Amino acid sequence: HLANNNKGKMAASLDQVIEENTDTVALMSHSPFETDTELNKSMQTIDKGPFHVSQREAKTHQENLQHLCRICGGSFKTDPYKRSHPVHGPIDDEMQVLLRKKEKKAISWPDLLAKIFKIDVKGDIDTIHPTKFCHQCWTVVQKKLSNSPYEMFFPRRSPVEWQPHSSSCDVCGTSPRGVKRKKQVLNPQLSKKLRMVAGRVRKIRQIKNPKQVNQKSLMKKIASCKKIHLSTKNLAVDYPSDFVKSISCQICEHILADPVETTCKHLFCRTCILKCLKVMGSYCPACHYPCFSTDLVSPVKSFLSIMNSLSVICPVKDCQEEVCLGKYCHHLSRHKEIK
Repeated sequence: HLANNNKGKMAASLDQVIEENTDTVALMSHSPFETDTELNKSMQTIDKGPFHVSQREAKTHQENLQHLCRICGGSFKTDPYKRSHPVHGPIDDEMQVLLRKKEKKAISWPDLLAKIFKIDVKGDIDTIHPTKFCHQCWTVVQKKLSNSPYEMFFPRRSPVEWQPHSSSCDVCGTSPRGVKRKKQVLNPQLSKKLRMVAGRVRKIRQIKNPKQVNQKSLMKKIASCKKIHLSTKNLAVDYPSDFVKSISCQICEHILADPVETTCKHLFCRTCILKCLKVMGSYCPACHYPCFSTDLVSPVKSFLSIMNSLSVICPVKDCQEEVCLGKYCHHLSRHKEIK
């Protein structure tokens, strides 16, 4: 009986141990999944906060961009009339009239902005770039197309470079006047050159007595284009003197050859004005207005067509043939072939 009792107790204890082991295995098998889900929930709650913050920041950044100019970075709030123009879209009627007047073609603002400011707005992203530009920049476009001085309206050398939103964002931490531009380091050689040019211009302006410096004859000597350009005496028709003045260079007083127009609306031969700018300084020989070689543009097509249709007499000996000014170079090349 005792032996049987001991065997029964041993068996019961073994069963209990097996049951405990199975329970622990079951618990172990369920616990990883439970812990994973709990961890995921906690991670979600942790990540949810910063995600919402960054999304909110991006939204405020985009809202701030709507109040800034795409080109100069200025704020629309500074304009009392709150005028702005869309970067992507058709050109307004006033600008189309001006383009038609200048015989130039542009359908949309991206094409015109690329020509004037040398920036490509076609690949802009709404979260990085503003979608409008200010009326001041619009005025710069208008002044540039009409060849009038525009430095007073747009003193900046280059448009703003826009960056994505970050912790040190210029757009979000900007003043109500607009985005601050990075200070550009001045080239000491260039500033010295400009000072020298300004000083030379000042000296020339101070000279009032024409006997001291006969500027006209000096410019003619600098141009020295007697053998290259045609004289107004070679015109086949006796045109009015005012018309002859309008088609002649204001430096050499010959018929305009490859004419260019300055910002102050004066016409010169390309070679003559480039030589004078190099020797005399960066100003217009006619009115002393500041002028650089980069500001020179060709006149409107209608004026060039009038110029090319003028009939001139060939200055070569024993020729005296009447030729259109547009075909004069071809006619002259024939004389050279014969020689």
